[in-house]
Amino acid sequence: MNKEQLMCAIRTPCKTNELLLAPSFKKGEFDSHGVDCPFPFRHDGRWWMTYIGWDGLGYQTGLAVSDDLRTWSKEGVILGRGPKGSTTEFNVAMTSILRDNDLFGTAALIPVDGRFVGTYHAYPDAGYEAGPASIGLCYSKDLRHWEVSEPVLRPDPSCEWEAGGLYKSWLMTHQNTYYLFYNAKTKSSGPWLERTGVAMSQDLVNWTRYVGNPILGVGLQGAFDDRFASDPCVFRHGEAWLMFYFGLSSDGHARESVAFSKDLLHWQKTDEVLVDVGPAGSVDSQYAHKPGMITNDGKLYHFYCAVAGFSNTNIGEIVTNQRRGISLATSY
Repeated sequence: MNKEQLMCAIRTPCKTNELLLAPSFKKGEFDSHGVDCPFPFRHDGRWWMTYIGWDGLGYQTGLAVSDDLRTWSKEGVILGRGPKGSTTEFNVAMTSILRDNDLFGTAALIPVDGRFVGTYHAYPDAGYEAGPASIGLCYSKDLRHWEVSEPVLRPDPSCEWEAGGLYKSWLMTHQNTYYLFYNAKTKSSGPWLERTGVAMSQDLVNWTRYVGNPILGVGLQGAFDDRFASDPCVFRHGEAWLMFYFGLSSDGHARESVAFSKDLLHWQKTDEVLVDVGPAGSVDSQYAHKPGMITNDGKLYHFYCAVAGFSNTNIGEIVTNQRRGISLATSY
């Protein structure tokens, strides 16, 4: 399969132009201010999606369910904050669960020793992504109750590209090796850069960063990803590995794209925007980013976080300057 055939299989030009999961805008609810980071999967004959809720203090993780991938019902918090002094005191943002690698496959979860394995990141302070975050694993038998482990990756101050903190991670397994893809930021008093790297493990306990990190860098000045190349979401299609990711440009907008690899370590960008921001007034006029992919009957569903910015406004019980939720683009 050549590059153009791959691109034809993964393009999703048909936008819904609506939020399928939106903030509640109700004080005291975990997703009162924003909804973020979709992770769709198939389980027990239904479609499910984990997502992150922002309540003005920090992140927590929720679950939603659907029978058609269009209409979603919120099931509430499944991974909440930990006790005072813990890694997850203010934030616990689960972003992936070990699942089938095939982009056009079953989307089924893969248990390890009878438990599902998720990956989360947590920021150390209260506030929006405040402080350098770390990445850890969590475990569940029923997807409703999760046991949180201590972080397996913390920012490495000796590595300039990740010294500022770690962000969204993607957990997968291939040929008896676990891969943990993640994006991280530089430590800077001004605008920082975000790039993507990977760590590997044989046992989910001991992790080694790839010596060639970062494996996905930012683009040249003026490119759609000249500031961020972030939020990896990795699948296999045919003989190729695909990394869906978003780029943030110095124009202030975030857009979705994809890179290809033969070995999960060396990646070639396509530089094609798969999901672009919309016009003024649309749900994604500011950002179209943070991919979550799934297929049904050969149709590709590209979920993403859609953000529209505006002046401080009262929406429900919340004063906000943006609307952040989950939208969708499909292949047809």
